[in-house]
Amino acid sequence: MQHEDYFMSEIVYDTEGILFNIQRYSLHDGPGIRTIPFLKGCPLSCKWCSNPESQKPQPEIIFQKSNCIQCGKCLEACRFGALSSDNPYLVDRQRCTGCGECAKVCPTGALLMKGKRMTVWEVVQELQKDENVYRRSNGGITLSGGEPLSQPEFTRELLRACKEKGWHTAMETTGLAPKEVIESVFPFVDLALTDIKAIDPAVHKDATGVSNQLILENLIKISFITQVSVRIPLIPGINDDLDSIRAIAGFAKLMNNVETIHILPYHNYGENKYALLGRIYPMDGTRFVAEEQVNKFKSEIESMGFTCHIGG
Repeated sequence: MQHEDYFMSEIVYDTEGILFNIQRYSLHDGPGIRTIPFLKGCPLSCKWCSNPESQKPQPEIIFQKSNCIQCGKCLEACRFGALSSDNPYLVDRQRCTGCGECAKVCPTGALLMKGKRMTVWEVVQELQKDENVYRRSNGGITLSGGEPLSQPEFTRELLRACKEKGWHTAMETTGLAPKEVIESVFPFVDLALTDIKAIDPAVHKDATGVSNQLILENLIKISFITQVSVRIPLIPGINDDLDSIRAIAGFAKLMNNVETIHILPYHNYGENKYALLGRIYPMDGTRFVAEEQVNKFKSEIESMGFTCHIGG
C-alpha cells in the first residue's frame, strides 16, 4: 500500500503491538500533559540506555531478588528449566522464553513480566481515559520505547487512531527504519522528537552499535514531513565537546521544521534496571557532565540560531 492510501483506508484496530508501560501525566516529551505508551524493541544498543527493558522486541522477565522469599512456586511453573534454586534464585536468560508463567504464580512480585501484547483498540481505550487532560492542557499522546518504528504497522495504526480522535501526536524516535516506514508513519505525527547522538560515523557506531548513515538520511526526510524537536543526549566521552555539539547543531540546520534543540545531560537513573534483567550496566562509574559545561554547549547552540533547552 502506498503511504497516501493510509489516509483513505480504515484503521486496523486489531493490529497487535508489544508494550511495556503506559505512563500518564508526563509534562515532558511534547506540549501540555501527555500519556506515553512505551513500545518494546530497539535496533540500537546505546551504552547509556535508561530503559534496557525496551531493547528486546519480545516480553521478558525481570527479577527483583530482594523480593524473593524462595517459595519455589516459580520453579514448579517453569517448563523450560530457566530458573534455579541457588541462593539467591537465578534466571537463565538463554532458556527463558518470556512466557510469564513464573510471574503469574510469584506471590511477592519478585518476578515480573516486561512486555504485554495489546491491540490498537485496547491501547486507545486506555489513552481515552485521559482525553479531558489532553484537551484542557493542549497535550496529547507521545509514543516512546524502545523505538516505535520497530513495530511499524502497530505504530502507524495507533497514530491514525489517535489522529481520528483529534489528539496531538508526538513520537520519540532514533530515526532508524526503512524509508517506506518513515513515509507511512510520519504523516500521522504532529511532532517528532529525534535523538542525534553523534555525526561522526565511527563514534556513533561505537556508542550505539549501528551506523548513522540511514538515521541521518531519515531525519532529513522526517523534517520535511512534520515538525521536529532535536534532542542531544549529552554523554561523557562520546559527544561532550564543542566540536561534537557544533556538528550536531550544524546538521540540524540542514533539516526543515527545526526550531528547538534540547540537551539531555547523561544520568544513571536506569542503572538498577540492568541488574533486574541480569545484565551489567555499561556506563558504570561514568562521571556526569558539569553544569558549567552544559551551559556552554547551550550558548553555542543558541549562537547557531536555535532555541535551546536543557532537559526534556
